[in-house]
Amino acid sequence: MNFADSEIVNSILMEHGNHPVDTPEQADIILVNTCSIRDNAEAKIWNRLKFFRSVKRQNRDLTVGVLGCMAERVRERFLEKEKLVDLVVGPDAYREIPNLLAEVEDGRKAVNVILSLEETYADITPVRRGGNGVTAFISIMRGCDNMCSFCVVPFTRGRERSRAMHSIVDELRMLSDQGYREVTLLGQNVNSYNDEGTRFAELMYQASLVDPEMRIRFSTSHPKDFPDELLHVIREQKNLCNYIHIPAQSGNNEVLRRMRRPYTREQYLTLLDRMREIIPGVTLSTDIITGFCGETEQEHQDTLSLMETVRYEMAYLFAYSERERTLAHRKFEDDVPQHLKQQRLQEIIDVQRAGALERNRDEIGRRHLVLAENQSKRSADKLSGRTDTNKVVIFDRKDFKPGDYVEVVIQDATSATLFGEGIQVSSIREFEPEWLQV
Repeated sequence: MNFADSEIVNSILMEHGNHPVDTPEQADIILVNTCSIRDNAEAKIWNRLKFFRSVKRQNRDLTVGVLGCMAERVRERFLEKEKLVDLVVGPDAYREIPNLLAEVEDGRKAVNVILSLEETYADITPVRRGGNGVTAFISIMRGCDNMCSFCVVPFTRGRERSRAMHSIVDELRMLSDQGYREVTLLGQNVNSYNDEGTRFAELMYQASLVDPEMRIRFSTSHPKDFPDELLHVIREQKNLCNYIHIPAQSGNNEVLRRMRRPYTREQYLTLLDRMREIIPGVTLSTDIITGFCGETEQEHQDTLSLMETVRYEMAYLFAYSERERTLAHRKFEDDVPQHLKQQRLQEIIDVQRAGALERNRDEIGRRHLVLAENQSKRSADKLSGRTDTNKVVIFDRKDFKPGDYVEVVIQDATSATLFGEGIQVSSIREFEPEWLQV
């Protein structure tokens, strides 16, 4: 989401006569887009801002600003205590950046962190710099109404609102015309998308019709409201990817209750069974928080057993970090010792790696349609891409290039990566997944 927001800010700045530069030392303006979800994310931002303060010592005319979630959450500390920045802009105030920069030029500290009930930036065409020209993001909604007890997003990004479907479809057409081959539709909970009665399943169907050779992904979903209709649309439309990110957060019902996640372990597993029944080739990923307030050893073991049961292809795993203003901060005690959080986190990581390795080894000998995205980080002779099930594949470059759909036979696997041999360039319409052939 922050990546997509940065592209919106690029557009706003460039429309007002600014242009991008390659290094901080060349800049007149440096804006840092931030995240408040975890302590670690915020720590990186503080360190980065201290570096930019050293750059500013060499360029007194440099303006440094903070955007996004941290801007809304800790604005006073940025401006008064640490004195690291000149302007602070919340996620719904990006249109005001040119005016705020003018205030800074007049010698004032500039702040706008007002949250909106309407802003979706639907009329702004993002300027995509630094990407691979193959994959892109589109924000389809902003904010969140779920109020999970651990999550700061409703306080930093505001209430949930959906972007008009026609503007999303128009942006998809533009990306198709520009040669993009894959687009990810973004929202805190895409299943809550609602444009005057048009729900997410219909949006996905309309998105699939824009270009049959452009893959469509989405992120992220909430287990509380995942409709069968969406699963059937994914199965029926070949360019809708057979990959679903479905955060569990915990495998224990009591922890889920404290987290204010309105489903049980049993309901969650029933949903995953339904996904695999309707989409036989689907792959699943999740979010897990370990060490949440009051978590016992048995509750931790329940999360481990959930992961062993599901065997996710990928997972984002975190030790709980308390966020101010959340219900957990107000009501619960962050009472799991840090060393125990880290121990449990490592146990979860070990279970995840073992399950992902097992699933990836099952891929050896299978043929996948891989969208080549980039040169491999380790070798100029190899390309890196992803299957429609979101698995990273490394294969010999040969005559293939980024943007090609390549049939690849998988030859080896680790827990995170598949390795294969590219056979030929193909297409979504021509390629038939093996799970459909059975």
